[in-house]
This record gives sequence, structure tokens and C-alpha cells, in this order.
Amino acid sequence: MVRIFVAGATGVVGRRAVPLLVAAGHRVTAVARTPEKRAELERMGAAAVHVDLFAPDSVRSAVAGHDAVINLATSIPPSSHAFLPGAWRQNDRVRRTVPANLVAGALAGNVQRFIQESFAPVYPDCGERWIDESTPIRTARYNRTIEDAEAAAERFSHAGRVGAGLRFALFYGPGDAFTLDTINFIRRGWMPILGSPDAFVSLVSHEDAATAVVASLGVPAGIYNVVDDRPLRRREFAEAIAGMLGVRPPKFLPSWVVRLTGPLGETIARSLRISNRKLRQTSGWSPRYPSAREGWRSIIEATDRR
Repeated sequence: MVRIFVAGATGVVGRRAVPLLVAAGHRVTAVARTPEKRAELERMGAAAVHVDLFAPDSVRSAVAGHDAVINLATSIPPSSHAFLPGAWRQNDRVRRTVPANLVAGALAGNVQRFIQESFAPVYPDCGERWIDESTPIRTARYNRTIEDAEAAAERFSHAGRVGAGLRFALFYGPGDAFTLDTINFIRRGWMPILGSPDAFVSLVSHEDAATAVVASLGVPAGIYNVVDDRPLRRREFAEAIAGMLGVRPPKFLPSWVVRLTGPLGETIARSLRISNRKLRQTSGWSPRYPSAREGWRSIIEATDRR
């Protein structure tokens, strides 16, 4: 049994990872900001606590006595606001400050493992080439604080403990705004994910991301890509979803739209054929859904049954 402290426990990955950690026999302390979230976490079997993650002393007290700290905290703006000026400011604050506070608190105590969420689409456009963790990253203005978050995990490792960064691919899952928007756009004849039809898109389901978090409790220090086995070209993805919906393959947005959307649009449009080999080989993890074909089919079929 491991005593685990989880920040970001009620997000799309956290609320799936916490019950898995509890089921594995671990004692889980999870951060809750509201009474409703506290009740949700307690129903999962976790001990819920209120912690100001921006206050170093509060964090130090909260993580004391734990063996591992998992930070899944983010503040990603909704897609309707993501392109607006200042939309990513709070997320920058979270990624810059919270990992630093958690690592400082963990180093002050006897915490031996620190796991930090990160973002796989920080890699440059690599066309057809497979991308692994040795590929240099190329952040944009809106996601540059990923470097701060990963640096915190690296500081933890340099102190002689185990720090791991999980570079998650684009998430999808039931009820998720990105997933619902994508389905609705394709129904209407448009592919909403920017980029060339021949460019690769790397995805991972919420469920598989959560099992990767659990698997990361056993990996050596380092960076790990969390992505499904077979990234698809955008054309393959769009045609697969259209087929499941029983509609015609959608049209792609023209390249000038990418230029209008700035650094965020340029990042989204990159061809990213990301490999999960390192995580699979070091932890034994494998995704339930090998590609988006299987994962999105399960969502669409479940929606149709309602």
C-alpha cells in the first residue's frame, strides 16, 4: 500500500484515476475545492482535503506523510475561449506555481515519487516520422509553462528521488466538450481539428490516461508519452467518425484558418505521430483502445443507445 496525494483529482483524468488507485489498495488523499467535490471524492474512497495549492506552507503540510504525489491540476479554458487574449493566463499560473510548490513540499518530507501531468502536443511537426521522448519539444506562447512543470519533476529526480512527467495526447471521452464538438461538426460536414488531411493526430481516451497514471507509480524517473497505439491521419480519423455516424466524410478547413488562429492553431495543426513505446515497455501499460477508431466507436454507440 502506498500513501498517495493527488492534486487535480476531480478533473477528467483525476476522477477516473482516483478510484483506480483506491481499488489497487492505496491510501489516497485528494484535493477538493468545494463540498460537492469533497463528497464525490469520498464516495470514491479517498480522503478529501481542502488545500491552497498556491500557498507553499499549506502544500507542505498537506503532502507530509505521503509516499507519492500526483499532480494532475490544470485550468484549461473551454474551446470557445481558448483563442481569446489572456485565456491561458490561469493555466500558466497553475502550471508554473503548483508543481513547484508540490515538489518543494515533497522534498521537505519523505515523499519518494512525484508524477506531473504534461502535454504531448508540445512536439514539433514531424510529418510521417514517429515521435518519442527524445524528440526536442517546441512549445508555443500559450503552453510554454509546460517547461516549468516538467522542470519541477526533474528537480525532484535530481534530488535523488523519482520524478516522472506524463505527456498526455489530446483527450477524448464521453461527455467531453472536445469529443461532443467534434462529433457535432462532423455531422454538419466539417472536420474541426485544424491541419492537413494527411497529418497525424495523436489521441488518448480519458480511461486510458487514468490507467497510465496508475502505471506510472512503477516507472523510473523521466518523461513518458501517454497516447494510444496507432495515431491516425486526420483524413482516416474524419472518415472513421463519419462512417460511425452514417454521414459523408467532412470537409477540412483551409490552411489560412490556421494562420488566423495564431500559435494555438499552429500547434493544433502539427502532424504528431507520437509513440507510447517507452511507457508500454517500462510499465506494462497498454491502452484499452488501440486507436481512435475503437475508442470513438464505443462513445458513439453508447450515445446512440440512449
